[in-house]
Amino acid sequence: MEIIKTRLKDLVILKPKVFADERGYFFESYNQKLFQGAGLNLNFVQDNQSLSQQGVLRGLHFQNQPHAQGKLVRVITGAVYDVAVDIRKDSATYGEWFGVELTEDNKWMMYVPEGFAHGFLTLKNNTIFSYKCTNFYNKESEDCILWNDPDLNIEWKVKDPILSAKDLEGKLFKDFVSLF
Repeated sequence: MEIIKTRLKDLVILKPKVFADERGYFFESYNQKLFQGAGLNLNFVQDNQSLSQQGVLRGLHFQNQPHAQGKLVRVITGAVYDVAVDIRKDSATYGEWFGVELTEDNKWMMYVPEGFAHGFLTLKNNTIFSYKCTNFYNKESEDCILWNDPDLNIEWKVKDPILSAKDLEGKLFKDFVSLF
């Protein structure tokens, strides 16, 4: 597996080695020894999965301390444009975002550490998205930054996404107070 650092500290892309032949393919989506060797000393405690139609945008979500979550995210079927925003107030890249296309074809994954808001836009119908989380979901700790915040200026590749009521009411970044 190739682990690629992004310009945002601790946010990495993981490209698995895929073994394909006429029968299909095989790859490791997680290997504790390999991750630890790359400095990713993670303890996953919960797996989540979502199904979305094309044009659905989920995010920008995160959980505050003490229930913050790191997430290993990947697409099982379909495609997403996946985005992480650094919300660690002492980080040199605070308020900066990184986006990457994760697809069933490229099989890439992204590790989104604690202290990042996360969201994704589905690019195909019936996209199945998987998250391995380092902490359990806690409703009281969840928070949301507005997906189209003008200060973040994320290039979502869509003008009118399908959004939940929660995502329509996300906070503006300028009004957000980071607990990280």
